[in-house]
Amino acid sequence: MRLADFILRDMERIVAQWEAFAVTLLPAAASMDSLALRDHARPLLEAMAADLSTSQTPEAQSQKARGRAPQLADASHTAAQTHAILRAQGGFDINQLAAEYRALRASVLQLWIDECRPEGPHVDDIIRFNEAVDQAIAESVRSFSAEVDQARNLFLGMLGHDMRSPLQTIQATASFLAGMNAGEAVAAAANRLIRTGARMQLLLDDLCDFNRTELGLGISCVPAEVDLVAVFADETDQLRAAYPGRRIMLEAPVSLPGVWDGPRLQQVLANLVVNAVRYGAPDMPVRVVMTGDETRVRFEVRNAGPAIEPALLPRIFDPLQRGPEAGAGNGNLGLGLYIAREIAAAHGGTIEVRSDDQETVFTVSLPRQTVIRRARR
Repeated sequence: MRLADFILRDMERIVAQWEAFAVTLLPAAASMDSLALRDHARPLLEAMAADLSTSQTPEAQSQKARGRAPQLADASHTAAQTHAILRAQGGFDINQLAAEYRALRASVLQLWIDECRPEGPHVDDIIRFNEAVDQAIAESVRSFSAEVDQARNLFLGMLGHDMRSPLQTIQATASFLAGMNAGEAVAAAANRLIRTGARMQLLLDDLCDFNRTELGLGISCVPAEVDLVAVFADETDQLRAAYPGRRIMLEAPVSLPGVWDGPRLQQVLANLVVNAVRYGAPDMPVRVVMTGDETRVRFEVRNAGPAIEPALLPRIFDPLQRGPEAGAGNGNLGLGLYIAREIAAAHGGTIEVRSDDQETVFTVSLPRQTVIRRARR
């Protein structure tokens, strides 16, 4: 008997074995009924049987074995893709998803081979079936991963939104305490809260912006006429308060007017300066140097200290990249430089880095009259 005919004839027996294995995939399976456990098993098997009965070219066979078979134009999702999405929503992990296909492959082939005795099975059918399973796994893994990423990004978005209010309350209370004449101990504690709150706010802003880019929303910018020197003077004052033990110097002309999103560029500056404080020589200043002409402005954040490793430079602006000195508890998500790049790109600008044993310099170049665009990954 050919394998396609066997699958269609013994569909119920195969699906029963699928369910018997799926029920062992705990804890997710514990809360699922028979219908949910059998989810899309029948359409999957029907698709595989149809594939076995269809002739294919060697090229198509090769592509399918690599999980690259073309999807039908009128099908938004294959059975394998839909199955993966529902399994992700049901709490399965990706290893359990793959295990279902391994168990399906083993049970179908064993049942069919037993049915073929004493005659041997058709070897071509075994090859074609394995290719069909590999294609289904590839489709499922892609859809499962996308669904998990989407759920994670939505969770991070809600978390970031919900954390803003309590953090703002902490910062406002700390500022109120700092303004009271309650003694040096209270003032010192309030200032520690203010500095810690500022660092938490920076991390939260980076997390929320990263989440927006992951959701495809890009970095939101609201351009207005601003004097970038005044904007950066305010930000460097705040950074000096947050890092009282470090020298942060601003070297700038009298003014640099233009059309930008001032708070967003303050965020860029803060991320670059915090990076310089974290990795630069502690006894040397962090210098912010601003220049400009009729069409562009540039600002550099310069610090002395160890050079950035050459292997890290090409990916230093990628998300979740951290220097080798960054420990798990240093409050660094590895998003600051990525966010800085995205904000610069949203302004039509660029950001570059050069580093040697003498100095590390991050240079941001921006057009004077900015056309804000949504930055995407």
